[in-house]
Amino acid sequence: MRKKWEYKEIDEEKVKKIQEKFDVSNLLATVLVNREITDEKDIEVFLNPTRNDFHDPYLMPDMEIAVERIVKAIENQEKVIIYGDYDVDGITSITVLKKFLKTCGLDAGYYIPNRLNEGYGLNKKAIDSIHEQGYTLIITVDCGISGIEEIEYANSLGLETIVTDHHEPMEKLPPAIAVIDLKRKDNTKYPFNSLAGCGVVFKLTQALGMKLGIEEKEYLKYLDIVCIGTISDIVPLIDENRVIAKLGLKLVEVTRNPGLRTLLNASGYKLVNSNTISFGIAPRINACGRMGREEEALKLFLTDSIEEAEKITEELNKFNRERQEIEKNIFDEAIKMMEKEDKKNNAIVLGSSNWHHGVIGIVSSKITEIYYKPSILVCFEGENGKGSGRSIPGFDLHEALVNMSKHLDKYGGHEMAVGLSLERKNFNRFKEDFNKYVNEKDISDLLPILEIDKPVEMKDIDEKIVKELDVLEPFGESNRRPVFVYKNLKIDSIRALSDGKHLKLTLKDGNILINAIGFNMGEFSKEYTIGDKVDIAGMLEINSFNGKDFIQINMKDIMKSL
Repeated sequence: MRKKWEYKEIDEEKVKKIQEKFDVSNLLATVLVNREITDEKDIEVFLNPTRNDFHDPYLMPDMEIAVERIVKAIENQEKVIIYGDYDVDGITSITVLKKFLKTCGLDAGYYIPNRLNEGYGLNKKAIDSIHEQGYTLIITVDCGISGIEEIEYANSLGLETIVTDHHEPMEKLPPAIAVIDLKRKDNTKYPFNSLAGCGVVFKLTQALGMKLGIEEKEYLKYLDIVCIGTISDIVPLIDENRVIAKLGLKLVEVTRNPGLRTLLNASGYKLVNSNTISFGIAPRINACGRMGREEEALKLFLTDSIEEAEKITEELNKFNRERQEIEKNIFDEAIKMMEKEDKKNNAIVLGSSNWHHGVIGIVSSKITEIYYKPSILVCFEGENGKGSGRSIPGFDLHEALVNMSKHLDKYGGHEMAVGLSLERKNFNRFKEDFNKYVNEKDISDLLPILEIDKPVEMKDIDEKIVKELDVLEPFGESNRRPVFVYKNLKIDSIRALSDGKHLKLTLKDGNILINAIGFNMGEFSKEYTIGDKVDIAGMLEINSFNGKDFIQINMKDIMKSL
């Protein structure tokens, strides 16, 4: 899929000021200006955040009410249960709150709904079970903001609820005694509203610590776990999220959590950075929820036993391998099905009885990435179907479902990702009307955009400059890896790797030789040959081989030089 290269307009005057003030390279200063981080204090916090850069938790809506109620529960030794989600954000949220409450003298229970049988969020059956066990207070983490009916039901049973969440509220807030959600429309005091669910929980522990006079270290020590949830949940890694992630990664390196330590060892990553979390840790934790074994991941983080941690990690690795195998089978079947589809359609809608609904969302993401079309995959179970969809920038998938609601039983999500359920008998009509809706929107001209930070020449790059860019870690949403363009490079060697999947190049810039790797770009090996002049867009990195370090371009795109 060809990409549209968009170059940033660089304010050279601001770049020069940052270079001189902070004694950094032109490349690093340019990236900061491109990210609109130009104020001296903002730059300092971005590059070197400290624990003093956290915002006051009591500026969050209902924080004081929640703290007072939890303190009362601690004093009276009430039965309190934490109700969380089955993904990384939910698992880390439960871990942090349960461990911190134990420090405060309260041994809280927990409940995680089964993804396959119960689905996301609060449900009345779970509330009945919680009530029967004699709990008096539910604290939701990473969920609850849309559970209006369920919380009303809990209230009718005499069960009180505190909601901590980070998702968008509905028009009406749930009738809980406290609702801590920074997306509330009446949130006017807190300066940042994009914390992950575990970030909101971290702020709750901070507020409780302040109230109870507990030392800072007792809640700061969980930043390794909070960092895992924050990076994994793809929230913007700016402002307070960056403070959490930057400080948290330092703790991950030396973590005392046996479960996290064994999981890191099993991931095979040598360095601890955002890549390690996103591709080594998160998939293994999420695999548990996807396979309906959500409690295993939580037990891993809660255990104090190395032996148990190693045993559970083996299970997580097994679930992840199963998930990968299922994902591959669904993907292969979906690709075969697409051969029979009308190529003129601007969307992809597929359904099968052979698919696993815990995994179809990942496959939908891959299909959308490859074909750059909105996609919806539905797995049928009996007469019902559950679906998951992903979109491309510029097309609102949730709005599309609103227009298709007559065919659906339930749906939800946002512009870029949705979930839905429908009766099997309505699938073909839904597919037909959805394709018609998308085709009328005429999104065929939309191209993936590759944002370019700066054109550079290889003679201006050295290992020191490349390593300096590491200070921008952790990378993620709203803080992507910087991408540079290198023009008029001559191909010195070219080959495809891994059965044609990846592309390996050696490039010449004058007398300078540079290696380049393009993951999932193997098809370009048929378009280019030795001697061709090309422009390369990609990220600079240091690759270590046989004890030696050398600069490498991690390619994002390639085109013939003009």
